[in-house]
Amino acid sequence: MSAERIAAALADAAHPLDPAPDSADEISADEISAELSSRRTGMSFQRTRMSADRTLMSVIRTSLLLISFGFTIYQGFKELRDGGTFQGRTHAPRNFGVTLVGLGIVMLLIGIGYHAEFMRELRRTREELVEEGLVHGQSSFPPSMTLVTAVLLLCIGVAAIVSMLAR
Repeated sequence: MSAERIAAALADAAHPLDPAPDSADEISADEISAELSSRRTGMSFQRTRMSADRTLMSVIRTSLLLISFGFTIYQGFKELRDGGTFQGRTHAPRNFGVTLVGLGIVMLLIGIGYHAEFMRELRRTREELVEEGLVHGQSSFPPSMTLVTAVLLLCIGVAAIVSMLAR
């Protein structure tokens, strides 16, 4: 059974309810149904992958907010103190900023770990189904650009917290 033969049979069918002629060359309704089911299952893997990317994007958004807000609080109070506007010697703004940046980094680490493990399992399941012939393995399963973005943001967050703690 080839996908091309089934696609041609589907295109040539006059009506989906018409009975198929009894010929050795004709494709049975069961073969067509199995092929369509296989294609739907393959597409569901792509939808699941995109859903995992959207979940990681929400983690990135939240982490970016925490890292940038924490660094802004730290820098703002540092400038106020250096300019003489803020006379307090308290370390509370610095500690709060470092805490927010650290929370953003931890959240990113957990999100990256969850995403990587989920994608590893999804790939493994897909490979098993391809080996069993239940799903076509024609479409690629490339690395996630969302994951690359998360790792870059993690590096930026680590650089930010190192610069905050080094001063």
